[in-house]
Amino acid sequence: MKSRRVRLAIFCAVAAVLSACSTTRVLRDGEYRLASNKILIEGNDKSLSPSEVSSYVRQQANSYFVFGWSPKLNIYNWSNPDKNDWLNRSLRNVGVAPVVFNSYQVGRSCENIRKHLDYLGYYNSSVTSRVDTTGREVNVTYFVKPGKRYVIDSLVFKVPAGEFEEEFLKDLPNVGISKGDYLVEKNLEEESVRGTSYFRNRGYYDLSKYNYFFEADTLGPRNILTYEIRNYTRNEQETSAIPLNKYHIGNVAINHAKDVRFREDVLKQLNLIKPGRLYSERLVNATYNRLTSLQLFNNVGIEMTPVDSATVDCRITMGESKRRGVKINLDVSTNSSGLLGISPNVSLYDKNVFHGGEWLSLGFSGNFQWIPGTTTRANEFGTSIGLKFPRFVGLPYSFFRGSSIPKTEVQAALNYQNRPEFTRIIGTLTYGYSGQYRRLFYNLYPLRLSVIQVPRMSDDFGLTLLRNLYLWDSFYDHLDAGVGAQLYWTSNSDIIPKTSYHYIRLGIDLSGNVIALFDKWLPVDENGYTNIFGLSYSRYARADLQLGRTFRFPFGGALAMRLSGGLGSAFGDSGSMPYEKQFYVGGASSMRGWQVHALGPGADPLMEWFTIPSQSGDWKLEFDLEYRQPLFWKFEAAVFAEAGNVWELSEHYENWPETIAADWGIGLRLNLDFILLRLDWGLKLYEPSRDAGARWLTPVQWVGRNGSAIHFGVGYPF
Repeated sequence: MKSRRVRLAIFCAVAAVLSACSTTRVLRDGEYRLASNKILIEGNDKSLSPSEVSSYVRQQANSYFVFGWSPKLNIYNWSNPDKNDWLNRSLRNVGVAPVVFNSYQVGRSCENIRKHLDYLGYYNSSVTSRVDTTGREVNVTYFVKPGKRYVIDSLVFKVPAGEFEEEFLKDLPNVGISKGDYLVEKNLEEESVRGTSYFRNRGYYDLSKYNYFFEADTLGPRNILTYEIRNYTRNEQETSAIPLNKYHIGNVAINHAKDVRFREDVLKQLNLIKPGRLYSERLVNATYNRLTSLQLFNNVGIEMTPVDSATVDCRITMGESKRRGVKINLDVSTNSSGLLGISPNVSLYDKNVFHGGEWLSLGFSGNFQWIPGTTTRANEFGTSIGLKFPRFVGLPYSFFRGSSIPKTEVQAALNYQNRPEFTRIIGTLTYGYSGQYRRLFYNLYPLRLSVIQVPRMSDDFGLTLLRNLYLWDSFYDHLDAGVGAQLYWTSNSDIIPKTSYHYIRLGIDLSGNVIALFDKWLPVDENGYTNIFGLSYSRYARADLQLGRTFRFPFGGALAMRLSGGLGSAFGDSGSMPYEKQFYVGGASSMRGWQVHALGPGADPLMEWFTIPSQSGDWKLEFDLEYRQPLFWKFEAAVFAEAGNVWELSEHYENWPETIAADWGIGLRLNLDFILLRLDWGLKLYEPSRDAGARWLTPVQWVGRNGSAIHFGVGYPF
């Protein structure tokens, strides 16, 4: 009973504080705050929704976070409008000013909505308004009565005779206006854009959407729409008419910054606009995309200039961009047990190393983990070199007609790992192709080669491996050779999407398949393993999948979700997948309540023979949810929750749901547009490795030993 009274008192106190946060305190005498706009659609026509016209209200009210509460509005109202000291400036910068009601905008909004309804095909609509005042707040209601809609009973086409008419008849099945449709200006505008694109891709350089004329006759017994294409535009008189002819390409000139040394033969092959070819807007756009994909030239411009009634010259200009550069990335994490981790990455690049748009990149990476005050530490150093060609090596440029040409990449890397239990060296070589088809991005690797050697292993760790076949197969010297692919599709391919979007990411690895064809000619060691170059080779299949969706809200917030999973299995001589190919969770972008490699498999505790966490498994499942909210200036806040783990295929989990771990946390981001710095504090909610009855952690345990982890990263986690 006492606890109920305490909770009720806390609730009342919070409610009192919130109600005391006035949203009108900073208003001047005679001013009112616009609290809301409401749109009511009258009549029986349910085809129109308020959302279709709400954006045409000229004065929008303050946005709300939840249930009509706007924290930024409250913060702004804590300031004193008559003072300009640092405190009041800070409150105004963090908060959002109240929208001061302007009665003149109500009438303009009514007219704005009426015009938009005409555009949507609701003619002679009625829009009225009502203004309600409560205290110093105003609520405006717009009453919308949609006008009459007209059905097109008859459609008449008029186009210039001759070759143009023949071309139009070929396109007639694709025309977006047909008999029985409603007469909608929006649809007519879309059809003029579609039709213009069709003809401009077939040589009609002079044609634009302004050559399209639509005339509706709704006064007679039948509603007749005349669809007409004229040889002069809407802004011209009939005396300005010129024949609609097909154009061919005349002279083509390509100019670039003189201080950029670039092979002219490469530019000519990338360019699809050739003298004598029929003009096509598609070729112009494709050429622009091919040149900009080099990422070497700034301000790529393509200027088309008519020479006569059938010829158009082309001039392509390209400015210089920064040829060389450096990229730096840093991840830092720690947990309440004292384990610190730092992962710096530095890469240098040259965009034009052989004067043909070839990218040379050189990378250096490290991963350092230690517990301060002890000798426990693990170091990892890596270096890589890559060369990317702006073409598909082995096929000529002419093989690809579209706007995207697959790139060829060769990369070699060497990684040195020094941990208390072992020292491992990994050398890799990959050869592959990357490209884009619309919103699908792909990486295909017909050759993926790794050589793994373990020159040092502690005696205790070696004995442990002998007792655990799964671990032994992960740490022996071996060769990993196979093929791989990465596919990524997104509904919004912008670098920083400003709208809601979703994506799918799929990765596939196959190893040992090709080598296995030659098994009968390869030597076998004393343990019965087939060898190549003195090393046994791995045989496994592996796939991972990510499904993501991000919702963006009008008030600036965003809700991001990700479902990720993976499955891998060894076969043949291999008892398990190589350690570096196994799945893991934890870290700055996955199960942030744990350090990297510190969770799973299943309900297993941390393996005591590893000083630094090294947990992994054959399959993985994880769900992540994160809400992001802008705060002030460039800062954003985040609240997240995650559930997932990794598991071994060889284990049978009787009560599998009880092995799913869970965490939650809060984060702070600094979004500088060109880079985003992230600080996350992950708190464990449910830890399956604990004894039954103690797996749900309390708030006291979050700040105790090994109850949470702090991560610093660059970019969003997903």
